[in-house]
Amino acid sequence: MFLDFSGREFNLPTSTLRFAQCLRHINLNNLNKTLVNNQIRSPEVRLIDETGKQVGVIKLEAALSLAKEKGLDLIQVTERVEPPVCKLAEYGKYLYQLGKKERKEGKQKGGDLKEIRLTLAISPHDMETRTKKALQFLKRGDTVRVAMRLRGREKAMGRFAEEKVGIFLEMVKQSMEIRMERPPKMEPSGLSLIITKK
Repeated sequence: MFLDFSGREFNLPTSTLRFAQCLRHINLNNLNKTLVNNQIRSPEVRLIDETGKQVGVIKLEAALSLAKEKGLDLIQVTERVEPPVCKLAEYGKYLYQLGKKERKEGKQKGGDLKEIRLTLAISPHDMETRTKKALQFLKRGDTVRVAMRLRGREKAMGRFAEEKVGIFLEMVKQSMEIRMERPPKMEPSGLSLIITKK
């Protein structure tokens, strides 16, 4: 329920509400690229209906009237193709799907920096769990920072910490070839290194 300027209550049409909800997930760059309905300038278009079936090459006016009949939008989905490929769909839904696809592709590229934390008193089982997690990140293409936090008196046990990190690296190397991006280095908080998939 919404209020207008005079304070009266009114409801927005369902399609407008759906479009407004989709706007939260839309990449605004797509709004500028996508031609819709009367923005399309080609006299003929290659039409794909709402089910994904190819209708064929038809006049723009016929495609626009068909879209209007079905309560959908005519969306140009290709650039620099004669005649352009157009699809019958809800504009808001189409932009949402486009944004979703871009986000998914961005995730697949990976490349994030992930951190695996170890401790001096880590159990063999926990070490295996951390190894599996590191392998998961590396397979995805992420860079992994291995950090061994040392507190108080533990800072005097640098060599022991290096041995633990060495055991962890050997466990990772058994399943995958890795490359050391940054060798083990003592920092104020402890020991750390960065590895990637070879």
